Amino acid sequence: MRADRLHRIEKTWIRSLVRRRALRSYGEMTQRISRRFFLGGVAASVGLGPALADAPLVSLRPQLRPRQKPVPGAQKLIADAGLPGMVAFAVADVKSGVGLESINAGAGLPPASVAKALTALYALDTLGADHRFETRVFAEGPVENGILQGDLVLAGGADPTLDTEGLARLAANLKAAGVREVRGAFKVYDGVLPRIHSIDPGQPDHLGYSPAISGIALNFNRVHFEWKRGTSGYSVTMDARTANYRPQVAMSRMTVVSRRMPVYTYEPAPGMDRWTVASGALGGGGARWLPVRKPALYAGDVFQTLARSQGIVLDKVQVVQTAPTGRVLARHASAPLRDIVRGMLKYSTNLTAEMVGMAASSGRIGTPASLAESAAEMCRWATDAYGMSSTLLVDHSGLGDASRMAPRDLVGALVQVRRAGILRPLLKPFAMPDASGRLVKAGPVAVAAKTGTLNFVSGLGGFVTASDGTELAFAIFTADMERRSRLKRSQRERPEGARAWNGQSRGLQRKLIERWAKVYAKGHKA
Repeated sequence: MRADRLHRIEKTWIRSLVRRRALRSYGEMTQRISRRFFLGGVAASVGLGPALADAPLVSLRPQLRPRQKPVPGAQKLIADAGLPGMVAFAVADVKSGVGLESINAGAGLPPASVAKALTALYALDTLGADHRFETRVFAEGPVENGILQGDLVLAGGADPTLDTEGLARLAANLKAAGVREVRGAFKVYDGVLPRIHSIDPGQPDHLGYSPAISGIALNFNRVHFEWKRGTSGYSVTMDARTANYRPQVAMSRMTVVSRRMPVYTYEPAPGMDRWTVASGALGGGGARWLPVRKPALYAGDVFQTLARSQGIVLDKVQVVQTAPTGRVLARHASAPLRDIVRGMLKYSTNLTAEMVGMAASSGRIGTPASLAESAAEMCRWATDAYGMSSTLLVDHSGLGDASRMAPRDLVGALVQVRRAGILRPLLKPFAMPDASGRLVKAGPVAVAAKTGTLNFVSGLGGFVTASDGTELAFAIFTADMERRSRLKRSQRERPEGARAWNGQSRGLQRKLIERWAKVYAKGHKA
């Protein structure tokens, strides 16, 4: 009772202070009324004495800790997203390997570019992280007094990163080797990989992310098309530009045609890629990269120009598939494979995925006849190495929508490779929302993952580290295959509704990751 009485006295006194408007500050108040005097008086009046000598001015009450906001379940997140099509995911604890949560985990859906994560593992395991691809220049005949009495061969070595800068160094090294003149033919060898017209023939001809493939590639098998409108019409250029070079390309030709649609047409012709573009779509000027359909001719065309700048004139390009047997005059080595696949995963370059994937298959079974055959060999390897028995791919890049991968398969592989420390250092950070909703790559929840996007198909697979250090492996695939199947070939560049659908899918992926980072963190309490 005495404590209750003390509490009432305290409240009455505090209210009286609030009413005293003349006290302008707490400092004035402490000058007029001695806290020690007040507390001593109150204590004496109730007989407590020194027991409250250090008591606060306001009595203490139990403070309720804020309750943790309930974390929505996965089914609710999926329902709230309202995403048409199928959602499939799996998540597991990396340390224990225990599966934590899944929906449709055994369902095979198109992985899109998430397939590149598997391709990276396949190439690294087969070829080795230090493997380098070599492009070489051969002399098939003797060099006498600076004159090659025979053929010169530019030999591709399946390097997906060869660019105009690399070819320029080869041309300079050819001159440094003492060659001033070539009396024989000029050949380009592309036989280390099969010739493939387009990674995915279902894509429109003009899309640069589905170029041709062969044993030699240049500038990711893309040519730079630029146009400018003048008083007498449009001027166009086709070149193989890089930072320091801009050689014109003769084997890829563009004609401006008076029409509105279609924007581009492509027609193969002897010794060249022949394009037309609609004048009604060009405006005042612009540029874009177009795919190359004859990679060996393209590389040969550009090398001719670069050799000419060194004073070496070469004959017309001949493309061959018979490996050269002469003496190597110059060579260009790529970066180590680990760096190549890191760039592939960061920029999601389809050509790199297909070339390193087929190069790996060549090391296992010999030169594959097609992308599908090479991808099938990779799937056999994945089944043996990681138990991915429900994964069936038609290529190494994920561009073909006939590929299927089960989230459970990928998560099982991710757990194993994370323990070996192989893949996560090569994956790029995946942005997550911070407290204000902004997407940031460095936050309390760290995600390293490979994204994948096709029209009405989205994938994400990788690793998430919660704020307490708990590490999870996950895979999320979403697809509206019915809507995708209705797309015509001409609609596949920017179909109506695809951007919004893929944005919804990305939002769902982030919410699922946020859920897992909270629910499966060791300190979380439901």
